Amino acid sequence: MLGDAAPAEGQEAPDFELPNQFGEPVRLSSLRGKPVVVLFFPFAFSGICTSELCEIRDNWAPFADVDAHVLAVSVDSKFALRAFAEAEGYDFDLLADFWPHGEVARRFGVFDEGSGMALRGTFILDAEGIVRYSIVNPRGQARSLAEYREALAAVSAGVRS
Repeated sequence: MLGDAAPAEGQEAPDFELPNQFGEPVRLSSLRGKPVVVLFFPFAFSGICTSELCEIRDNWAPFADVDAHVLAVSVDSKFALRAFAEAEGYDFDLLADFWPHGEVARRFGVFDEGSGMALRGTFILDAEGIVRYSIVNPRGQARSLAEYREALAAVSAGVRS
């Protein structure tokens, strides 16, 4: 069973504030002015999640080319996320949706009540905070970096025109 419905493309993304892996608050609305990629992932140190985030780390150019801010969100604590970021060399924000447990994932429609984790939801927002691309991958299926490269390019084209 999932929480709320995911924000539809063309709608404003729900605002939130969560601590990053260093305990620093990150508010989505404060990042307006450039694209934001909000990636929900089930758990730090799990196989598919690690490979997906390493793929982003190792293929940073599509994100840097459009000056996108990447926010990777899980229900893990900030302590687990800091250890995960240090172990894997992630330079982007890992956000702890730890307490209230999964509240932000619920607002984005990607919290699985039965397992207590976020699903693999991807939301690409334009500079005004409007959802321009979204997908929720089935359990056990990794995201396609190529898909959100294309979506980022499209959002960037819209931002620059």
